Amino acid sequence: MRLLLIGDIVGKPGRQIVGQAMHGLRQEEQLDLVVANAENAAGGSGLTPAIYRELIHAGVDVITLGDHAFRRREIFSTLDVESNIVRPANYPIDAPGKGAITTWASNGSTVAVITCLGRVFMPPVDCFLQAVDRELSRLSSNIRVILVDFHAEATSDKQVLGRYLDGRVSAVLGTHTHVATADGRILPKGTAFQCDVGMTGPHESILGRRIDRVLETTRTFRPTSFDVATEDLRLQGTLVEVDAETGRATAIRRIEVDQAAAERLRGLVRRS
Repeated sequence: MRLLLIGDIVGKPGRQIVGQAMHGLRQEEQLDLVVANAENAAGGSGLTPAIYRELIHAGVDVITLGDHAFRRREIFSTLDVESNIVRPANYPIDAPGKGAITTWASNGSTVAVITCLGRVFMPPVDCFLQAVDRELSRLSSNIRVILVDFHAEATSDKQVLGRYLDGRVSAVLGTHTHVATADGRILPKGTAFQCDVGMTGPHESILGRRIDRVLETTRTFRPTSFDVATEDLRLQGTLVEVDAETGRATAIRRIEVDQAAAERLRGLVRRS
């Protein structure tokens, strides 16, 4: 089976290219499940119920969140009610939402999706190792395919979790830094790993924000609004092929769709 994790969707531009490309990309890559990190989808920070529905309609199956999960209070009810959206598993036990969900891929396989936060240069949270252990212990032993979105700043945190879970989950893929890394690999016991799958949104930017605003604040310390940029839209993510019987990954590769490719994919859907 073929799983795709889309890197941090930033603002309206990120949602725009997802809407343009997703259905065609699912068709062209024969994707069985699409997971997207959408913690920056609402104006660059947070998620709203309306945007959650927009992304699901665009072809995303499961939405993961990160340190901005609760930036928009209106998402709380969605987190509690819907079964295809997860907040970090190492948030407090009484926090809205779920740290792990199970869903069905288009090939009929059951898939678990877990997300958690790193601890280095991140807000204070519980131990991510213990949190993932807890969520894994709650899963049915029949579930073989497990995807972990690790929303973390430090590559050291990400490598620690990848090695800790090697052979126990299908993939540990990083989000949060908005910069795709070139370290995608299959670890010795069969877990696909990559420190960061990248950013979906405007790449003529600094991490999705207007370059002039970020430079002004960095240079002078005068606060500015870090508005979402608008140019050079790209969808970035990582595709993992998994043996559905064993849960072991068999291949991993980066995906990048620019504006021209998104238009081609949209045309592919129209012709089919």
